[in-house]
Amino acid sequence: MCGIIGILSNNLVAERLIDGLSRLEYRGYDSAGIATIWENTIAKRRSEGKLQALKDLLGQKPLQGNVGIGHTRWATHGSPTHQNAHPHATDRVAVVHNGIIENYQLLKNDLLKNGVIFKSETDTEVVVHLIDQALQLGKSPEVAVQETLAKLHGAFALAIIFKDHPDVLIGARRGSPLVLGICENELFLGSDAWALAPWTQKVCYLEEGDVVIMKRSDGFTYTIFNDEAWAPINRPVKHLNLATGAVSKGGYSHFMLKEIFEQPQTLSDTLLSLIDAETQTSRINLPIDFSGEHIRIRLIACGSSYYASLTAKYWFEKYARILCEVDLASEFRYCDPVLGKHDIFIFVSQSGETTDTLAALNLAKAKGCVTLALVNVPESSMTRTADHHILTLAGPEIGVASTKAFTAQLAVLCALALHAAAQRKTIDTVSVHLGELLHVPKLVAQVLQDVSLFDELGLRLSQTRDVLFIGRGTNYPIALEGALKLKEISYIHAEAYAAGELKHGPIALVDKLTPLIAIAPNDAWFEKTSSNIQEVATRGAPIIILTDNPAFTVNCPEFHKILLPKSTPLNACFIYTAAVQCIAYYTALHKGTDVDQPRNLAKSVTVE
Repeated sequence: MCGIIGILSNNLVAERLIDGLSRLEYRGYDSAGIATIWENTIAKRRSEGKLQALKDLLGQKPLQGNVGIGHTRWATHGSPTHQNAHPHATDRVAVVHNGIIENYQLLKNDLLKNGVIFKSETDTEVVVHLIDQALQLGKSPEVAVQETLAKLHGAFALAIIFKDHPDVLIGARRGSPLVLGICENELFLGSDAWALAPWTQKVCYLEEGDVVIMKRSDGFTYTIFNDEAWAPINRPVKHLNLATGAVSKGGYSHFMLKEIFEQPQTLSDTLLSLIDAETQTSRINLPIDFSGEHIRIRLIACGSSYYASLTAKYWFEKYARILCEVDLASEFRYCDPVLGKHDIFIFVSQSGETTDTLAALNLAKAKGCVTLALVNVPESSMTRTADHHILTLAGPEIGVASTKAFTAQLAVLCALALHAAAQRKTIDTVSVHLGELLHVPKLVAQVLQDVSLFDELGLRLSQTRDVLFIGRGTNYPIALEGALKLKEISYIHAEAYAAGELKHGPIALVDKLTPLIAIAPNDAWFEKTSSNIQEVATRGAPIIILTDNPAFTVNCPEFHKILLPKSTPLNACFIYTAAVQCIAYYTALHKGTDVDQPRNLAKSVTVE
């Protein structure tokens, strides 16, 4: 969600600001802009829409300058227009901002009373004017920023440049990630280290409340302060090994399709990091004891990660016999949760920067609970905050709608549940189940061998307005994930229900124009799910069944069956996830929507 880039250099920075923003496109955005200082003037270029529009504008009106800031904006306060695009500036100062200034209206009202004229609808502009007022009083950039930060409430990251101080770049972090990139002859700011990878692999992750003052005089220097005491503080410098080339689509029409097809490999990479293939035993090495009698697992997540956690609840309770609760991170803090001394908190996030999940993690840490982060980004805020972490080895995921990161989360959670079962000695067949998990990549590859049926089905679904999904057991959360994927990228209204809940209200939605997609592996609950499907079919709804039962059929006006590989209760969710991902992708493809960057969505949600 939004992306920041900043460069302080002896060389021209405009083109590299654009390059850095292009590496942040995966986060989701609806406008973009950059600003530099040249010949004692702050110059801006901003545009609505995709980054290409900004590139075209710069081709017509180039920018000079060797200090600058850039931004990709995901609209929160004010629509995605040119006037609301970042950077925002006065004659003296320019700012880019991720996050939300929660008390912006009060600050804006005070500024309006003092005659300040606002040019946008954003909360960001109050930051610009507060700094500008301090500069007008003759205060230094450092003091102006310090006084302004003391007035701001909310979660945010800022990058700031100053007309009268072209050798200064300031960054501030409060709740939203910001990384300092260090090079002998340049300094950088970025929303993540990957944006800076072409120029430096030497980075410093700003912590909560940090402010970095970057200067160019006799060389390039930086000082990090904490905004509470405003005293210099040391932060560790890390040497990374990040890919410096731009991630390509590799011949696929979209990043999302490429990432769907990468799943056999990413699942294999993730599972082999967790399971010894020869002995079929767990490689997980955590100083966490799952064997306690009164232990309870608390899974906290948002979005697709929440659905992965719902799936894991079945595994922890079925195999490890541990009571497991799953909470939406965005709601967790509001119920004043009861945190037990035997609770093990597992926080699931792709980016490791999700604001609600990170806030829940901080709450659990403050209460002295054991915390484990399950993330896809090694140096994320959550990996650095939690007591322990496990990485999903999905690699960079560019498509906003998660695919390979989601199945990697499922793989880790399933392996972790079986690891807990081995500690607790609750089942005698842990090695058998771990061996079964190791076959998952091959099964997912079989699903993807021939996607023509998904393509045909996508053409049919692209003409609909509403779709229902149903599933039972671990496939109920997969039905939820399938509905989410479909609505995310095709903009078709989709809802998912536990199959047994159809009669408790949702069946009222059924009509001849509303297809039902049923996830129905031939398992112990197949007959019950079949009955639910029949109930819908008798009301004339189109039926789409995903199953490994070749004999199943339904007497209805429109029936589609996609036959999938034979599954078990442990591996079915992986097989059916690949299927619902393909359904969503091809439906969106036939609708002509922006598959990789769907409207209104952001990859990393860093606001509450």
